[in-house]
Amino acid sequence: MRELIRLVEEPRQCSYLPAETAALEVRAIAAMTPAEYADLLARGYRRFGWQVFRPACPACRQCRSLRVLARDFAPGRSERRVLRDNRNVRAELHPLFVTAEHVELYNRYHSFMLRHRRWPERTITPREYASDFLSGATAVGRQWLYFDGDKLVGVALMDEVPNAISLVYCFYDPAWRARSPGTFSILTQLLYAQEKGLEHAYLGYWIDACQSMAYKARFRPHEILKSYPPDSQPPVWVR
Repeated sequence: MRELIRLVEEPRQCSYLPAETAALEVRAIAAMTPAEYADLLARGYRRFGWQVFRPACPACRQCRSLRVLARDFAPGRSERRVLRDNRNVRAELHPLFVTAEHVELYNRYHSFMLRHRRWPERTITPREYASDFLSGATAVGRQWLYFDGDKLVGVALMDEVPNAISLVYCFYDPAWRARSPGTFSILTQLLYAQEKGLEHAYLGYWIDACQSMAYKARFRPHEILKSYPPDSQPPVWVR
């Protein structure tokens, strides 16, 4: 691994729990192998471009890394209903690339979430999309493209490392929202991991007190990372 910098950012108001103070440990990594990235995922890190990060909050410990045991996963009744409701949606796995259609869909999704969930306003350009989502992932990055007929209705970015996948980000056409596209995308990726015999699917951070993050615990069986260990100590996951 070739690491350029490691730092802990200045404390700030948490975007998920506004009453809490948040901070991230951020590492800029110029090069790493898929196996090294797998070790970072097991230690609670997430990837964004060339950076990996994990919580380093002064007092709050409510962001917990969650991974699903993919080999043992079985969709429940509500999840099977989501799969049925989306049986006409075509899911295709591709290498990473960006088109004008990606960018338009991303901006339309964020405009909707600005109104629906009061997300910060953001409009992205193709260059910014490539910098944020396509950089730093040449060996591990994949993307799921979801089509309703010939129309692109969703994109899910995924990393694949030895024995695991990491669900990076998903956005979709707001008109698709009634059929639970976020859940459908997670199920698509979990079933992919299961079909390939992979052990883990990392869903990112679970926050029980935050509506936008609490849903991840529905996917079972899963494990929670007990704490964020230093490089000298092994990670401990609890089922």
